[in-house]
Amino acid sequence: MVTHVKRAFKYRFHPDDAQAAELSRTFGCVRKVYNLALEARTAAWYQRQERVNYNATSAMLTAWKKTEELAYLTEVSSVPLQQCLRHLQGAFTSFFEGRAKYPRFKSRKKSRRSAEYTSSAFRYRDGTLTLAKMRDPLAIVWSRPLPEGAAPSTVTVSQDAAGRWFVSLLCDDTITPAPATTAAVGIDAGIASLVTLSTGEKVTNPRHERRDRARLAKAQQELSRKAKGSKNREKARVKVARIHARITDRRRDFLHKLTTRLVRENQTVVIEDLSVRNMVKNHPLARAISDAAWTDMRSMLEYKAEWYGRELVVIDRWFPSSKLCGACGTMRAKLPLNVREWTCDCGAVHDRDVNAAGNILAAGLAVSACGGGVRPQRSTPGGPSSMKQETPRATVGLPRH
Repeated sequence: MVTHVKRAFKYRFHPDDAQAAELSRTFGCVRKVYNLALEARTAAWYQRQERVNYNATSAMLTAWKKTEELAYLTEVSSVPLQQCLRHLQGAFTSFFEGRAKYPRFKSRKKSRRSAEYTSSAFRYRDGTLTLAKMRDPLAIVWSRPLPEGAAPSTVTVSQDAAGRWFVSLLCDDTITPAPATTAAVGIDAGIASLVTLSTGEKVTNPRHERRDRARLAKAQQELSRKAKGSKNREKARVKVARIHARITDRRRDFLHKLTTRLVRENQTVVIEDLSVRNMVKNHPLARAISDAAWTDMRSMLEYKAEWYGRELVVIDRWFPSSKLCGACGTMRAKLPLNVREWTCDCGAVHDRDVNAAGNILAAGLAVSACGGGVRPQRSTPGGPSSMKQETPRATVGLPRH
C-alpha cells in the first residue's frame, strides 16, 4: 500500500547580491514582527489577563505597518510576516498544552534566519523558483529531483551560521513500502560502538566531533582573540560555524544511511527509550553522548519505519538489558560500565553490548506479541527479589517467569 506523505526537499542555492539583500531584510522583518507580537501577547496576559490570538496580532501587524517607525515592514513580502505570526500561535498552543516552554524572543545573532512563503508568494514553473519581491529565480543546486508533477505548497528560505543559503520545498509525495520480511533486530546504543545489533554486528562510532576537535579548538581560540564588533571577529565566527556545519553534515549523512539500512532490512526494529537529556548531565560522557546523536537516530527510525511499513518497538528505559543473562535469565546485581564482557553463573560468556541487544530484541518481540503491559523481570529465577529493584515505571520487557 502506497503511503502519501508531506515531504520537504532541501537544496542549497546561491543568491545574487540583490536577492541576498532582499532575503536579509525579510529575515530581519520576520524577527521584528515575531518579537513585537510576543511582547504584545505577554503584556496582555500579565497586565490585563487577556489572551491574544493570531487574528488580533494580524490586526496589530496592519497597524504597525502604518506607523512611521515600522513603515519599512511594507518593503518586504507580507506572507512571511503573517507566517511568523502563525508560528507564534503554534508556539503558544504547544505551551498551553504542556508540550513546550513559554515562547522566547528571537535574537539577532543567535536565532535561526528563515522566512516561510506560501503558494501566493512564490512561483514554481519548469524547475525554476521565483519568490515575491524578486525579479529573477533562485539559482538552486538541484541535487535530487522533486517528485514527478510536484507542486510545492510552502517554501522556506534559510541561512545557517556558516553563511550557506538553503531552500526547503514542501511537496506531496508517495512512498512505496519495502518488501515484507521476517527479520527483526534489537539495537543497543553505545559510545565505542554507535549501535550494537542483536545479530552481533557492531557499527563503529565515527566520532565526527572528535575528528575535528583540534581544528575547532584552534578556530575558537582565534575567535576569542578578535575584538568584539570587528570584521575580523565576524570572519573568525564564520570559520567556527563552518567547522560545526561540517561535523553536523557528516553526522546526519551517516545516520541517514544507517537508519535506512536498518529499516529496509528488518520488519521489526527494537530500541530503548533513552533519556538523553538526563544522560548528558554526566559531564565526563556528555560530549561523547551529544556527538552520538541518539535522539536524531531515533527520530529517523520513527518516520522511516512509518514510511516503509515497518514496526518500531520502543522498550522502557528501565529495562535491565545489560545485566540480564540472555541464556538463563539471571540478572546481575551490578555491572559497571567498564565491564565489557562477563560470565554468568550458568557458564554463558556475554559480550555486554551484544547481550543487551539480544535482550532488547526479546523484550520488543514480547511487547509486540503481548502488548505494552509486559513488565521486565524483577528477580533472578529461584533467587531473592532484591537482586535489583526496578522503578515502577518499567512497564515493558520480558514476560515474568
